[in-house]
Amino acid sequence: MGEIRTLACTALRTATSATLAAFARATTGVRPIWAGTGPSDRQRIYFANHASHGDFILLSACLPPRERMRTRAVAGADYWGKSKLRRFIAEDMLSSVLVERNWVERTVDPLAVMLKTLDQGDSLIFFPEGTRNMTEEPLLRFRSGLYNLAVARPDVELVPCWIENMSRVLPKGEFLPVPLLCRVVFGAPIAPTQDEERRAFLDRARDALLALDPRPRRDGKP
Repeated sequence: MGEIRTLACTALRTATSATLAAFARATTGVRPIWAGTGPSDRQRIYFANHASHGDFILLSACLPPRERMRTRAVAGADYWGKSKLRRFIAEDMLSSVLVERNWVERTVDPLAVMLKTLDQGDSLIFFPEGTRNMTEEPLLRFRSGLYNLAVARPDVELVPCWIENMSRVLPKGEFLPVPLLCRVVFGAPIAPTQDEERRAFLDRARDALLALDPRPRRDGKP
């Protein structure tokens, strides 16, 4: 029975992945902009800005099918684990990696969960802001997770990805997407330098992501 369930889950994930990618392209016309790197068979952590539940679907739709099938989004268990239905959608249909974000109440270390996934050979889609950005700022302050992953698995490429317009396609609280054009801009991989402090790396990673935003900066900086 275990083998049959595994095969069924794999088939479900494959069908869901292909269907969502096709739907995302049809709804948003999304296209990847490979500005600093290109598609690769290397194991990666794609780190991106986060303003909508649809962000990881849009990013996944830009990956080649083989890469898309082994790339899993990191999502909050506090939201996606609230009910059996949400957990089924997140884990069985979308193959998401659920982590507990509340450091006071959590029973499992989120870093351990993500490292286990990487050690299985999968790539990750990771949102270093830690939550959806509902402010007027282009990016929230990065939390420590990206640095911890980079230090623990230095052979995994860290690729910044700017997701454009998705917050308008699927605003908070909405379930039906609004057809608007979107892009995902992939930047050059980054890595911590020797003896680089945590906050210095996180600020540099944030700047690398902001640099991919095609919109003019309101603060006048390039």
